[in-house]
Amino acid sequence: MKTTVPKDPYRVLFVASHPVQYAAPIFRQMARNPQLNIQVAYCSLQGAEHGTDPEFGVEVKWDIPLLEGYPWVCVPNKSLRPGLARFFGLVNSGLWRLIRSGDFDAVVVYTGYVYVTFWIAMIAAKFYGSALLFGTDAFVLAPRDGKKWKSVLKRLVWPRLFALANVVIVPSSRSFEMMRDLGIPNGRLTLTPYVVDNNWWTQHAQRVDRRAVRLGWRIPDAAPVVLFCAKLQPWKRPLDLLHAFAKANVPGAHLVYAGDGPLRSDAEMLATSLGIRKSVHFIGFANQSQLPGVYSASDLLVLPSDYEPFGVVVNEAMLCGCAAVVSDHVGAGYDLVDAGSNGYLFPCGNVDALTEILRRVLTDRDKLAEMGQAARRRMETWSPRENIDALISAVRTSAIQTSGHRSSQAPDQQLRLR
Repeated sequence: MKTTVPKDPYRVLFVASHPVQYAAPIFRQMARNPQLNIQVAYCSLQGAEHGTDPEFGVEVKWDIPLLEGYPWVCVPNKSLRPGLARFFGLVNSGLWRLIRSGDFDAVVVYTGYVYVTFWIAMIAAKFYGSALLFGTDAFVLAPRDGKKWKSVLKRLVWPRLFALANVVIVPSSRSFEMMRDLGIPNGRLTLTPYVVDNNWWTQHAQRVDRRAVRLGWRIPDAAPVVLFCAKLQPWKRPLDLLHAFAKANVPGAHLVYAGDGPLRSDAEMLATSLGIRKSVHFIGFANQSQLPGVYSASDLLVLPSDYEPFGVVVNEAMLCGCAAVVSDHVGAGYDLVDAGSNGYLFPCGNVDALTEILRRVLTDRDKLAEMGQAARRRMETWSPRENIDALISAVRTSAIQTSGHRSSQAPDQQLRLR
């Protein structure tokens, strides 16, 4: 059967746990797309309001607009113990009424299935005839805590769980492969690339005074600079990088840690014991507006994580002309890193392999500059354009499957349910 772009835009509801600095710019671009008529339903406003991030360990409120330029509602959370780390932490029963009255062609659920809210949205979408789209950013069954029983349970449950979706959306090629291995057919899978606002990053990177940023760090302008930009958590393996940097022993090289977390004091003490404290700089949590300067003043991002479903810091760094070295447990490495061209992959936990990469790259300034340019070029085809086109394709496919209801009535641009 031949399909065409509809005269009326697809009405799509996005259900998100909270405003996220990566998602808000994409929602803004979707709101301007003539093929979409979107509504975003937030289950909490964490991130848009002041609050303490338990992983950063500091008070965080993102310094870019998260709630402007697209229609959104805040659906009241009826949980007795609200939070983003518990199954009963999100109980947004108002989604049922929103989906019932919204006449949506599709409901895209970004909360993950680990909340009551997911199941409310899923059942409501099924009951009222809206197509259902959801997925995961994982590309392995192994959980972050390494408990084997969870992997076994996922292999049994996930094929049935994701069969509930009309289309399963995944952000990376490795996630796509995992879903195929679980038995989800290609026709019900769509890769919606995990992206950031490319234009924002490149424009802000162009305005950075690299020398001034380095002066603030007390790093010479010509020095090779390695960057770790993430929460200092055990699964990010920040200490692996310290050991590798010390072993590489590249004269004049510096290492910058942008981020906070429970391992910061351990990292500072280790840098001292390794005799490299003067070459290691801990700049703490960097808010969004500061990050283009952080990336642009660095030469090489290193992400040694042992659990990183994607890792959008790789997107950000590459857009700012920073090459990337990531472990083979980082999903972005398989889609964005071209070994030897714009970065390298290494076996997670293999400090010797990371040491050799650092020694090879940091001693060749010309090669390092070429890798940064190649990083920028790679991002030209991994952008919001590809993400939104893929999402529209997934909505079209799912709407055809369900014969979703059509409506030309636009939602209230700033409705907020209290």
